[in-house]
Amino acid sequence: MANENVSVWTSIPFWRRSAAWVTGFATILLIWLTFDTIGQISMGTDTDLKNGVTKRVPAPTVINYKIGYEMSKKRGHEVPTIGEKQPFFGKEWSPKEAANLLHLGKLTSQAKNCMDCHTLLGNGAYYAPDLTKAWLDPAWQDGGPMQGMTGKNTVEEAMAEFLQHPSKYPTHARMMPNLGITADEAKGLVAFLKHMSSIDTNGFPRNFSKTVDQFKAGGTNAH
Repeated sequence: MANENVSVWTSIPFWRRSAAWVTGFATILLIWLTFDTIGQISMGTDTDLKNGVTKRVPAPTVINYKIGYEMSKKRGHEVPTIGEKQPFFGKEWSPKEAANLLHLGKLTSQAKNCMDCHTLLGNGAYYAPDLTKAWLDPAWQDGGPMQGMTGKNTVEEAMAEFLQHPSKYPTHARMMPNLGITADEAKGLVAFLKHMSSIDTNGFPRNFSKTVDQFKAGGTNAH
């Protein structure tokens, strides 16, 4: 029988070898991406903050610092900034105290089912405002209506007061129900919100700085 020319594209051994190479490459790439992601999302330390080392997820003691949000020309979107030391509820929290407070806030947010109405880091519902950068909302800052309404002089005190007595401060047509949040739970939730605002979320939520600018210009209520 005469030898027939067989195309490589119909060769079973060729496709078996190709599949093995592609599977091997994909496995190596997946392993590399896994370790890279772990490094990116691993929480930083108090030493990182003291040394000015930027982490996507800062240490719990970031609550002791002033948090900002500004446009990065290099990355093309907003990024959080960590500034000078700033008392939180009138004191500086140790690493252990800050971690415990943050843990209480996270547990409280879960126990009170905050994501039934709100969005946190892209997860949750859209019935009520996105809380990912709530700490940076100008409504809570110096001169904002929430400080005036609650009679408090700091962002954290105004937030804690509102969380404990939401029915006293009708700020939205969809009013927040009274969830029976205690003073300690309110502190934990505010710490959780402040820490969340310091996380580098690659510009999410989008156009947050534009919302802030509109609020300052009197164009919208950012709360």
